[in-house]
Amino acid sequence: MQLSKDKRQDFRSRLSRIEGQVRGVQRMVEEEDRYCGDILDQIHSVQQALKSVERKIIRNHLETCMTDAIRGGDEQAVQESYDEVMDVLKKRI
Repeated sequence: MQLSKDKRQDFRSRLSRIEGQVRGVQRMVEEEDRYCGDILDQIHSVQQALKSVERKIIRNHLETCMTDAIRGGDEQAVQESYDEVMDVLKKRI
């Protein structure tokens, strides 16, 4: 994956926040005996945060790897890149 220093730091920061959210959910379950609805709300928040990072990484992939393959003019590399993106999308649809 081709990541600029800024994007790499942004992803690290986002993933660290998500890690903290997951720890918070764990505390809610193990230590705080919180209401199930509250726990489910926090789990949803974690899932949405992960989806946000996922979308940003997919966009980065399209902007870098896919663009490089297309500009390179190697038809086989382009087709492989398309197949790869389709495989990623199939898992999410």
